[in-house]
Amino acid sequence: MYKLIAIDLDGTLLNSYGQISEKNKLALQKAQQCGAQIVLSSGRSSNSVKNLANDIGNNEYIICGNGSLIYDLQKEEIIYDKFIEKKKALQIIQICEQNSIYYNVYTENMVIAKTLSNNVLFYHQENANKPDSKKTKINLVDNIYEYVENLNNENILKFTISDTSSIIFNSIIRKLREIKNIDVLDVAHMTRKIIKSGTEEVSLEYFYTEITSENVDKWNALEWLAKKLNISKEEIMAIGDNVNDKMMIENAGLGIAMGNSAPYIKEIADKVVANNNEDGVAEAVEMSIE
Repeated sequence: MYKLIAIDLDGTLLNSYGQISEKNKLALQKAQQCGAQIVLSSGRSSNSVKNLANDIGNNEYIICGNGSLIYDLQKEEIIYDKFIEKKKALQIIQICEQNSIYYNVYTENMVIAKTLSNNVLFYHQENANKPDSKKTKINLVDNIYEYVENLNNENILKFTISDTSSIIFNSIIRKLREIKNIDVLDVAHMTRKIIKSGTEEVSLEYFYTEITSENVDKWNALEWLAKKLNISKEEIMAIGDNVNDKMMIENAGLGIAMGNSAPYIKEIADKVVANNNEDGVAEAVEMSIE
């Protein structure tokens, strides 16, 4: 049995509506009862990941912001961090503003945006069915540069940049790559999510990338945590679907790709399971404890 199971959220543990199925919950609870350490490893802010960890009865560790921090849920403290410096964050904001592209700033506790669009619209829809205590905090502001400039006691995990036009998107990516000491995630395909509008289902499709401080990655954070827990990489199972899961899928003892993963993620995985709407996580976890 694997001692540590690292699981991505969006596109992996969560279905297209942002929910954790009962089958996935039961599989994770069984794995924890058998002694496995479940570590949710997400690009989301800590507040959002904490709530989802609580939903599956996980009270140990979570990885947020694509590896920007590790949070100890029992001690209620950050034990590892690689935040984006404010000066660097303001530089990124300035480029986004000058090029009129949609972007969000993720801090430990909230997502800062100008409007409800793309990923933030999805979070907003996801919040509709949750109590206030479990909602992803979305802070809509008119002037993000000014807001971040005056931000105190709130660390910046990452940025998300998105657009429905590949031409506009690729143009901004080239400019962002000129900034030193940051990492721009190389995403080559559109993301697709589903929201409900009344009785109709609406598909959200957009190109996106994520920006973190240099050398931030889910695997780097996982490796640090595994050393702390005296767990070898051979004893780690990693489950994901996207480029920000690539290194942990490649380096873990068993790397699992979801059925909805991009082709290049499936190619590097040891095994491919069902998609995120068909309980692929449960399939992988049940296999690990057989």
